[in-house]
Amino acid sequence: MYLTLKALHIIAVISWMAGMLYLPRLFVYHAAAKPGSEQSETFKVMERRLLKAIINPATIAAWLLGAWLAWSGGWLAAPWLYAKLALVLVLSGLHGYLARIVKQFAADNNPHSQRYYRIINEIPTVLMILIVLLAVVKPF
Repeated sequence: MYLTLKALHIIAVISWMAGMLYLPRLFVYHAAAKPGSEQSETFKVMERRLLKAIINPATIAAWLLGAWLAWSGGWLAAPWLYAKLALVLVLSGLHGYLARIVKQFAADNNPHSQRYYRIINEIPTVLMILIVLLAVVKPF
């Protein structure tokens, strides 16, 4: 059962990360679209569906399965796990921030440039690398 749930956790994390990498890229293109245009309206639908149908459910699954794996695997005393959890909390905070941006775009209220979203797009990648290194290498 542990390995099956671990596989499901990995699938959830991959789905979450795919969305977290794609959503800011959509923002880059959306920022260039004229508010109210057909293109802008299409981006609104894409962003909302990505967030609601993929990112949010994958995040919930990743958290629930990860908690179960940490408990059942006996990892709760492992220091590396707390470092990983801190980074996952930062990733979750970024998720919330991106959800707020989806709402801003939905209201035709984009306060940022394409360059800003290109920079934001790199943060999930850095977090993912660090989280995977901690989970696989378990350095402490």
